[in-house]
Amino acid sequence: MRIALITDGIWPYVIGGMQKHSFYLCKYLAQQKVNVDLIHFNASAYDISKLEFFSEEEKNYIHSIIVPFPKTVKFPGHYLYASYLHSKLIFEVIKDQLKLYDFIYTKGFTGWYLINQKYTKQITCAKIGVKFHGYEMFQKPPNFKTKLQHVFLLRKPVQDLSKKADVVFSYGGKITDIIKSIGVNPTKIYELPSGVEENVLNSEVTPTTAKLKFLFLGRYERRKGLEELNEAIKLFLEEEKNSSVEFHFIGPLPNALQLNFPNTFYHGEMRDKLNLTKAIRSCDVLICPSWSEGMPNVILEAMAAGLCVMATDVGANNVLVNSSTGWLMNSSNSLEIKQTLQAVSNLKPSDIDLKKHAALTLMREQFTWEKLILKFYNSFCLRA
Repeated sequence: MRIALITDGIWPYVIGGMQKHSFYLCKYLAQQKVNVDLIHFNASAYDISKLEFFSEEEKNYIHSIIVPFPKTVKFPGHYLYASYLHSKLIFEVIKDQLKLYDFIYTKGFTGWYLINQKYTKQITCAKIGVKFHGYEMFQKPPNFKTKLQHVFLLRKPVQDLSKKADVVFSYGGKITDIIKSIGVNPTKIYELPSGVEENVLNSEVTPTTAKLKFLFLGRYERRKGLEELNEAIKLFLEEEKNSSVEFHFIGPLPNALQLNFPNTFYHGEMRDKLNLTKAIRSCDVLICPSWSEGMPNVILEAMAAGLCVMATDVGANNVLVNSSTGWLMNSSNSLEIKQTLQAVSNLKPSDIDLKKHAALTLMREQFTWEKLILKFYNSFCLRA
């Protein structure tokens, strides 16, 4: 069994949610003894030829093919143009071995040229699947500039490739609804969530104390709703002057967006895995107030650590977050975030602990890569 996994990078050689998903997909396919031709590139200081983040046994089943991402002159839409060129370079590298593959999994625009070649019957090959992270270009944008990029640059090529591919991968939730709404045949949609490794699951939750700790985790992106969260925290602290609630922030956040209250704590970027895990587990509630999402790794990792979650109902967030595991908000509106903060802070610690236990149980039962890869394997490897 041989699969081509064509990606816009894998973690940690390229940082991002899609890249982390690609890493684990490759890793666990190799553990199932599936031969993976990994077509990717490097955007880090690591020596990508070593693939040192895979075990020696896993590397026996991974054939790494590096196709550098082309550099182009910057102009409106230059990334899209470079992505098309990259997809063409990838096609030229693998075109003579297409007959070897039992399935071809493409991420983002990496399969652009390949999918068009098959759709126009220029080539024949195994089924091609495509995955666009969260179809964010069809979700609500945080500002007018982003909306213009979505409408005039990204929507049409994403829609075309989704309709032309043989399989369209979705995290589930509202992402599946989006894929259907742009004209993709529902029979082509395959839901495969993301997950965590079993060994990162917390053995038990940390009991909530009278000092409730909220957590925002991640790097700065406008769509992540940090501005709205900051405004909500200001409103909350103005009304709850004597509150013992704490707000912790982990990630490389701009100084200009850091609040100056006794209740707010900024830990910066934490690269040490043990220290990061300890810091996450010391908190109680993750806040994910995004305008758009796929299936956020921060939610998966926080729930695996034993936290419950308050998040906006975007992307596949509702696959993970519900009334048992946390709180779903209708929007990134700062007033709604503030009201949710108040509702959570007024609960008894035991009520919050119930949600934390439910979150950890959900991760253990449904969202580990050890379980998810068997679903993929049974669908696309055994049937090949």
